[in-house]
Amino acid sequence: MAASFSSSPRGFGALLALLAAGAALSGCASMSETVAPAFADPAKYELYDCKQLEGERKALAKRTDDLRGLMEKAETGTGGAVVSELAYRNDYVAVRGQAQLAEDAWRRNKCRETPPEPTPPAAPPAAAAKPAAKSGKAAR
Repeated sequence: MAASFSSSPRGFGALLALLAAGAALSGCASMSETVAPAFADPAKYELYDCKQLEGERKALAKRTDDLRGLMEKAETGTGGAVVSELAYRNDYVAVRGQAQLAEDAWRRNKCRETPPEPTPPAAPPAAAAKPAAKSGKAAR
């Protein structure tokens, strides 16, 4: 005799719980994009000038890349998806939130990237080496 989920109130509750869990897990990827700013202080970058924001944006981009790499590496091992989520996801979401707020401040302040400093011209090639002086007594 096969039991169905809808045959009892308890079974119906279990079915609803499974559906809710599936819906919650299916939205995790898109949720991190919209929830990220909730994990960062919205006023953190209010008083930053463009030079400070430029350095912060670069540091946050590097940290985001580092965390993404660690998550990808963790996912290759046994139980990697769980390890990745437990060890790195919170930091990743927080850093993404900070990066988004720094980016908003960057646009609000109408900042522009600092052009890279020109490299100094290469030194001229070394003068031809002078012949080495002969050592020892002079020839007679």
